[in-house]
Amino acid sequence: MKDTFGRNIDYLRISVTDRCNYRCVYCMPEEGVEKRPHSEILSLEEIEEIAAAAVSLGVRKLRVTGGEPLVRRGVADLCRRLGALEGVADLSLTTNGALLPDMAQELKAAGVNRINVSLDTLRPDRFAAITRCGRLDDCLAGIQAALKCGMSPVKINTVLIGGFNDDEIQDLAELTVRDPVDVRFIELMPMGHPVPFGPEAYLPVTAVRERLGDELEPAGADGGVAKLYRLKGAKGRIGLITPLSCEFCGCCNRLRLTADGHLKPCLHSAEEIPVRGLHGAALRQAILAAAAAKPASHGELSAACPSHSAREMGRIGG
Repeated sequence: MKDTFGRNIDYLRISVTDRCNYRCVYCMPEEGVEKRPHSEILSLEEIEEIAAAAVSLGVRKLRVTGGEPLVRRGVADLCRRLGALEGVADLSLTTNGALLPDMAQELKAAGVNRINVSLDTLRPDRFAAITRCGRLDDCLAGIQAALKCGMSPVKINTVLIGGFNDDEIQDLAELTVRDPVDVRFIELMPMGHPVPFGPEAYLPVTAVRERLGDELEPAGADGGVAKLYRLKGAKGRIGLITPLSCEFCGCCNRLRLTADGHLKPCLHSAEEIPVRGLHGAALRQAILAAAAAKPASHGELSAACPSHSAREMGRIGG
């Protein structure tokens, strides 16, 4: 499936819920998102049907996201059904990790081999502040549970925030020395709701390279958007993801399905294509229309130029 710029669209990110057990400050307002009735959220059967239609058009990679996907009842069974779709080569999931200790083995058995865990700080007080209600130990236990059951790679997503966690770059990077994990530093994106950070928070991830200096060695590529490096002797890698300082729109290969049944051609666009209630040829046509609607670029993103997305990040999926 090609878009109008010749990019091969083979990746669908699926938000299975807009609910979350955290209230991360850059992701949603303190009061959380408005809880929609279950009738307004895609059923597991509807998600499977939409995913199957996308796969029939050439999608090969599926990622299950939220909100927090592990709060959705039946998510492991959904993963099993998604992974069984003919043509799916890769099934992964993004989570805050809090529920992983009890669910990692079940998810692995369901076919989730790759997992991304959000972790922005190694300080318990900061973790409680950034999530508004989370416990660092729960997240760390989730990462260990994923490693123990054989998930690989286990990627840790760290939003780099100037004045908040930039003094922890070394400590976070050293997680890759102790465990076979990839720590990916991601630039803070201005989107969705007023974020309680000033312009200094929008720090380019070149700060990671500057802080780690000669300790970093290039580590090739993994087919994604991260530029990869490795600390000498480390078991894992360090990734730098630059949506602000160096956009990677030219190689964007994804669509996003929201929990209420809309396809987003671009994370930072307000445009959405409704697909709920469509079947067969009409559903496939809507998916093709979403691919055709992908812009060449999301344009400038900065503290002064926020995202045009009409949703908070938590209602889109990571």
